[in-house]
Amino acid sequence: MQVESKYVCMINNNLYDSVQIPVEVNGLTYYGCCMGCKAKLENDPSSRVSIDPISGNQVDKAIAIIGADSKKNVYYFESVENLNSYNGN
Repeated sequence: MQVESKYVCMINNNLYDSVQIPVEVNGLTYYGCCMGCKAKLENDPSSRVSIDPISGNQVDKAIAIIGADSKKNVYYFESVENLNSYNGN
C-alpha cells in the first residue's frame, strides 16, 4: 500500500501511526522518528536515498513513492507503476 512520507522514519524505514519529525535538507523534506535520526538525515547524504526494488535505480526518499508491507516496513519507488508491480497489481 502507498503511504504518506510524513508517517515514515526514513532512517529505520518503518511506518508509524503518528507524524514524524520533519527534516529540511536542500529544499526537500525528510522524516525521522527521533533526534538521532534527524541528525543522520541532516549530516549523511547516503541516508536520504534508497534503491527502488523493481528498477534497481537510486531514489531520493523525499520524492519517492513510498509503500509499506503488513509489518510496517517501507520501500521507496521511482513510480506508482513500480509500487504496483512490487505489490503484484
